[in-house]
Amino acid sequence: MVALFWLAVGLVVYTFVGYGVLMGLWARWRPRRTPPLPTDFTPPVALIIPAYNEAAVILDKLANCRALEYPRDRLRLVFVTDGSTDGTPELLAAQADVTVLHDPQRQGKPAAMNRAVEHVRRAGDCAILVFSDANAMLNLAAIRNLVRPFADTAVGCVAGEKRVRAADADQAAGAGESLYWRYESTVKRWEAQVGSVMGAAGELFAVRADCYLPIPPDAVVDDFELSFRIAMMGKWLAYAPDAYALEAGSANSAEEWKRKVRNAAGGVQAMRRLLPLLNPLRYRLLSFQYISHRVLRWSVTPLALLLLIPLNGWLAYTRGGVYTWLAAGQVLFYAAAGVGYLLEARRLRWKPVFVPYYFTLMNVAVLAGWVRHLRGGQDVRWEKARRAT
Repeated sequence: MVALFWLAVGLVVYTFVGYGVLMGLWARWRPRRTPPLPTDFTPPVALIIPAYNEAAVILDKLANCRALEYPRDRLRLVFVTDGSTDGTPELLAAQADVTVLHDPQRQGKPAAMNRAVEHVRRAGDCAILVFSDANAMLNLAAIRNLVRPFADTAVGCVAGEKRVRAADADQAAGAGESLYWRYESTVKRWEAQVGSVMGAAGELFAVRADCYLPIPPDAVVDDFELSFRIAMMGKWLAYAPDAYALEAGSANSAEEWKRKVRNAAGGVQAMRRLLPLLNPLRYRLLSFQYISHRVLRWSVTPLALLLLIPLNGWLAYTRGGVYTWLAAGQVLFYAAAGVGYLLEARRLRWKPVFVPYYFTLMNVAVLAGWVRHLRGGQDVRWEKARRAT
């Protein structure tokens, strides 16, 4: 039991702290050599935006796209509005500089992305495909900065940075999400200096048109699955932190829970489909990074956290000493998470509980995601999580 306890502790510490520290040290002392990137690289780009019932934000998104600092004759705007019933297609159809692809039937985001790519490929005039969500606003230099790494022919996918706007009035869920993505962005920067970044966020990423592989229509985390399939082709997954998408945090804990469980169920689905990536003899560094950053978080580490509670309690009772102090630390941590939950329900804010509350919510959501996957999986036509205004 002592060995099992310390194994679980080591697994948790490595997953959430140790791996990031390792990537930071590795990036500093042994970074991957990359060629210098040109500043005037402007290949023809198709900016593809799937939008389901986004009438409330779609004109703001369009204005944001038009303001992007990229040659207008080399940037094509493509909106896919499959299944929308709130007037989104009609709002876009009135715009002269936009391609609108609409199908009354809603089949999910992967099917919409595949259809848009097929349309762009038939035209044959775009070398780079950029994907962005309708509710995510881009910085003005986003496209220019996002496509620069493609000057290196070894790069097949470039991930932009996701930033979550956390206002002072946000609840713990939104503020916790913002802190989480700041940490994730830091780790991704280090990963990209060592090897490949571990997955792209759907808010903003780009792929070479000739590297795009049709996404399975039932894929829940389409961005994750597509980016790793490109990596399995032998291409690098680069990172462009100076190309970012900004969106509001989740409206409340219920909305963040809904989003986290859905993503966890989709993560389990993706891990099953990407089983060859677990072979370090074939994929070497890519496999090591993938297991450390993704697989552990979506599989054994949440179970290790759960196991630590009874193990620590028993060892504190039978052995005392350091185990008593560690048990007291666990009690205080989860008590703070409980306080965070109660304050969230009453729409009160206290920053010291944000981290334990969001950390606990995130890991319990992974366990719930496994249950959902084993019970039949996550429907690709999910209900969107509401964002803070």
